[in-house]
Amino acid sequence: MRVLITGASGFAGGHLARACVAAGDEVVGLSRSGSPGAQSAEGLAVDLRDAGSVLNAVGSVEPEVIYHLAALSHVGRSWEEPSQTVMDNVATAVNLLEAIRHRSPAARIVWVSSCEVYGAPERLPVDESAALRPANPYAVSKSAGDLLAGVYAAAHGLEIVRARPFNHAGPGQLPIFIASSLARQAAEARLAGAETMRLVTDNPDTRRDFTDVRDVVRAYRLLAEHADPGVYNVCTGRSISAAEQVRLVGELLVPIQVDHEIDPARVRANEVMYLRGANSRLRTATAWQPEIPFRQTMSDTIEWWERELSRTAPPGAVRH
Repeated sequence: MRVLITGASGFAGGHLARACVAAGDEVVGLSRSGSPGAQSAEGLAVDLRDAGSVLNAVGSVEPEVIYHLAALSHVGRSWEEPSQTVMDNVATAVNLLEAIRHRSPAARIVWVSSCEVYGAPERLPVDESAALRPANPYAVSKSAGDLLAGVYAAAHGLEIVRARPFNHAGPGQLPIFIASSLARQAAEARLAGAETMRLVTDNPDTRRDFTDVRDVVRAYRLLAEHADPGVYNVCTGRSISAAEQVRLVGELLVPIQVDHEIDPARVRANEVMYLRGANSRLRTATAWQPEIPFRQTMSDTIEWWERELSRTAPPGAVRH
């Protein structure tokens, strides 16, 4: 299978590229850096905001399956740079849809949206029939792309599966996201041989539905293979709070004593407090089930950070 992945150099994109390569797919990754996301994959340096470049790239690859993951994806940063977030993500969406329509209309497309499009839910768990009520600039940009994908599917007969992943975490994630931030702080404490440490978070009571990134990309591949066009949540149906994540890290770090500190500067405006999804549509279409518990996700991410920090530290700077 010839596969095109946008955002292949990113967190989920890299995991997806490696999963596709492992399954025997011929993978081409599009990103600004040109990183393919996996060994044995091909990388193309393409600015997805440039319509002509996207058109040429899609035409040259001739993909059978397209996974669209590329986006400016951090909620907090979208408040700091709302114009760039919205303009870049929407331009990317339009350019890719136009390129697919003109150069690869027979491809199967997994269009990765976000649970952020739902905003503050009217009921839990959130299913795919819930109204789109974006509560931040990133969510607005993803809602626009999601809706555009639906419009292009209906107007041009494109075979588009819209995936709405809830929060995901795992090895390789940037520490601007809470699970990876906690894991990095934990890894630093272990490497320093600390007896006590402070874990810093924003609002401790926010609850999110976390799925391991490896389960998430497995869902994307199953959607590409088995699902009819439409919308599918990718989630576990369970939620965990920031405070509970801190307690989990404390359990994993024993005998290090962990204290929880709340940083008011990190508390976001217009925060959605509770979010938990329903995944019955995905399970019915693909038989997917989450396989990796969050405890394992956090443990693996701490170990990944330990390896990463040890690899990049100057000689003698890390004490085990």
